[in-house]
Amino acid sequence: MKVKINRTILELTQGNITNLNTLAIVNAANSSLTLGGGVAGAIRRKGGPKIQEECNKMGGTHVGGAVITTGGNLKAKYVIHAVGPRHGEEHEDAKLKDATLNSLVLADKHNLETIAFPAVSTGIFGFPKDRCATIMLSTTIAYLEGPTKLEKVVYCLYDQDTFNIFKQILQSLTEKR
Repeated sequence: MKVKINRTILELTQGNITNLNTLAIVNAANSSLTLGGGVAGAIRRKGGPKIQEECNKMGGTHVGGAVITTGGNLKAKYVIHAVGPRHGEEHEDAKLKDATLNSLVLADKHNLETIAFPAVSTGIFGFPKDRCATIMLSTTIAYLEGPTKLEKVVYCLYDQDTFNIFKQILQSLTEKR
């Protein structure tokens, strides 16, 4: 599914984010930037040790923050490590919004035209997928309504259930436009 927000394409796709040909992919990171399981594990396995080495040098970032490393052996040239909240922690919605917004700002700061997001915090952090989709998509749409160099933002959802949730919410958010 694709929609256009100003001059930027916002696209939903299902699959493995490490296979995408975007300039940057977003890692659903933890605050220590340790590439463990889920999206981070897939990035570690496919991208090689260089990404973790760069993360180790940074030492971590706060929940809601985002940092950038090279993409190692990935198709993507960069990985933006966005730290989403654990379900049940204080101000979790605002932290997920910040992680999304900080990733978009970082992509623009580095003059990246394309970026791909997973459903941040919905894996081991247990964040509800429908709330994640609403927060991340509405934040992205609002950002794209302003000045940006981004030409394409992709949400790459790993399974059919998550894809369907994001599709339904994107449809409802763009029908109101």
